[in-house]
Amino acid sequence: MKTCILAIAMSLPLLAGADDSFLIRGATVHPVTGPEIKDGSVLVRDGKIIGIGHNLSAPKGVRVIEAKGLHVYPGIIDSGTELGVSEIGAIRESVDTGELGTFNPQLRSEIAINPSSEHIPVTRANGITTVVVMPMGAGGGGRRGGGGGIINGQAALVHLDGWTWEEMEVQKSAAMAMRFPTIQSPFGRFGGGDPSELPPGFTRTTFTDQKKTYESQLRELREFFEEARRYQKAKETKAPGFKPDLKYEAMLPVLEGKVPVVAMGGHERAIRDAVKFADDEKVKLIIGEPRELGKMGPELKAKNIPAVLGPTLALPEHEDDGYDSAYSLPAEFYKAGVKFALGSFSNEFSRNLPYQAGTAVAFGLPKEEALKAITINAAQIWGVGDKLGSLEEGKWADLMVTDGDPLETKTQVKQVFIKGKTVDLENKHHRLYEKYLARP
Repeated sequence: MKTCILAIAMSLPLLAGADDSFLIRGATVHPVTGPEIKDGSVLVRDGKIIGIGHNLSAPKGVRVIEAKGLHVYPGIIDSGTELGVSEIGAIRESVDTGELGTFNPQLRSEIAINPSSEHIPVTRANGITTVVVMPMGAGGGGRRGGGGGIINGQAALVHLDGWTWEEMEVQKSAAMAMRFPTIQSPFGRFGGGDPSELPPGFTRTTFTDQKKTYESQLRELREFFEEARRYQKAKETKAPGFKPDLKYEAMLPVLEGKVPVVAMGGHERAIRDAVKFADDEKVKLIIGEPRELGKMGPELKAKNIPAVLGPTLALPEHEDDGYDSAYSLPAEFYKAGVKFALGSFSNEFSRNLPYQAGTAVAFGLPKEEALKAITINAAQIWGVGDKLGSLEEGKWADLMVTDGDPLETKTQVKQVFIKGKTVDLENKHHRLYEKYLARP
């Protein structure tokens, strides 16, 4: 009966003719930054929240959504995806996650986004309203990708609604994506293994060779930053013969501390090296997809360096790791006092981000912190905490209506709003479900 009431209310035409103004009434409201409000209301006008609390009344002409027995949460933020730039991994022409070359800071991931990607409505239907689209390099796959560049371009923060990438844009340059040089682990998920079992075309390299490659790449990276600083100085002093260069122009906001660098560093050594590099170059840093914390917790906390953790539903990184090393990693970061968000670092599994957070709860992370990791923490890390990530007056109305806790798989998302606009939840998964449900 409750679901029917909501469906009827949501089907009513807007009296004022605008889809971004409404009052949700009678729900349990979860602001994230404050205590839950039972039998609460959320008032939205022109796409922004203008009221939240008890006994709110709708202005004349504004529709009312009766949501008694339901819950209202802020929209979820996936802090690391390939959404819109990678459709079918096996078809090269549908993958646009990066370009050839070692240093490509001028590349902007948002202009490569396909707003008609089938992955977007599938992801959106589970309450994800905003994502960070990461350029992963020519090899793709983030830190695991082989053959990618070192600086792969600018990550974009976008809404999952819009006819064009311009309409989807929240922040066109949220961060500079960098695959920080590191000494790779031996081949295989757990290392070791029989060399005869390597896939065709793969060869095992020695630690000495790995170290040489690491030192060479790190030297190249430092030289590139030095060249960018010389360019910055030449531009400021209007040096004779100065010519604009797109690569170095893209580096200026990084050097000025306006845009952070996301350093994809999986292991403790890589995190330590990235922190030292950021200190030397005086740039803002975000650690991307770490697979361990080690002894770096106190330093990250002291220097206020946040992290974007990868999937918790993953295998251990090393053969001697505990079975729950990935599950419990968010709890380790929380206990160390390091601010973190969660990212799927994929496109097809972005829809499962709430369940990644839920798994972390089962392994020691407080439930409220898990919710923050996919809402307000993410918004603050990406510099838009004043616009989204929680239900507060003045923020965009990015929210979802559910019949339960979004971190639980049994929960159904009943409605999603992005900037106050009702979002269609129809998607390919639902169409296939209906198709095979009706099979003779």
